[in-house]
Amino acid sequence: MTRTIWLASYPKSGNTWFRMLVANLSAKDGKPVDINDLPERGGIASARGPFDYLLLIDSGLLTHDEIDALRPRVYEELARGGADDEYDVPQDTPPVRFVKVHDAYTLTPTGEPLLGGARGADGAIVIVRDPRDVAPSLANHNRSTIDEAIAFMGNPTAAFCQRLDRQHNQFRQQLPGWSGYMLSWLEQRDIPVHLIRYEDMHADTIGTFRRALEFAGHAASDEEIKQAVAFADFSELKKQEEERGFREAPRPNAGGQFFRRGVGGGWRDELTQEQVTRIESTHEAMMRRLGYEPTVTPLAQTG
Repeated sequence: MTRTIWLASYPKSGNTWFRMLVANLSAKDGKPVDINDLPERGGIASARGPFDYLLLIDSGLLTHDEIDALRPRVYEELARGGADDEYDVPQDTPPVRFVKVHDAYTLTPTGEPLLGGARGADGAIVIVRDPRDVAPSLANHNRSTIDEAIAFMGNPTAAFCQRLDRQHNQFRQQLPGWSGYMLSWLEQRDIPVHLIRYEDMHADTIGTFRRALEFAGHAASDEEIKQAVAFADFSELKKQEEERGFREAPRPNAGGQFFRRGVGGGWRDELTQEQVTRIESTHEAMMRRLGYEPTVTPLAQTG
């Protein structure tokens, strides 16, 4: 039976890069997988398609809370393979189904795990990135200022796709601040978690990727892993986006870039000292827990 593994991350933390690595494990004809042709059709937990297909309900008729109350049933059914004919590749069912998640690990209005707990997935690979690097990347993605991105990252009620005056193409994804998001995944006890840092993926892509695959129970040879790392190199992904665009880019028809810089520590030449201090003072405890040392005295301790 196919295992389901959540790929959970706060936005702009390396989730798409990891998905590209997985896709390129099975690249054919010695060519990288097209970035616009990832194999899984139900590849993000907040997609409307599987919900409408499995429940025979038009999700556009429901409120955010009504949708959330039903989402666990969808993930349980997907984990059982109930939609393999529609959302996966029936002739080549993979041993592991990796599903992108930006939702924090929260409970529904009726008190059950939004993502179905142990019935929705076998585990989660949680990807984290230095919040100082997340801020400018998130600003680019959201078409906002960096100051607005920093405020969003510190807002305990923040969410993607939560406006009520339109129907978003995805469900609401609650993002209770960068620290709150990480805490929600690290403190839950429903499913096992394998934590990887974006910076470690850069420093040792092969080793970090291999350990993540071992956690997920996805067998891969050294040759396949090396191929995936080469084909999903940032320069290759950026090149493909420049040549033919990327449908997940913030402004795919207006020159918006998804694969922007792809470096660790770029915040040093993108943030002002005041912006660095705001991020570090808000997220100091979680930053230290995850190995991101603050560089300045937090505002709360200045006098």
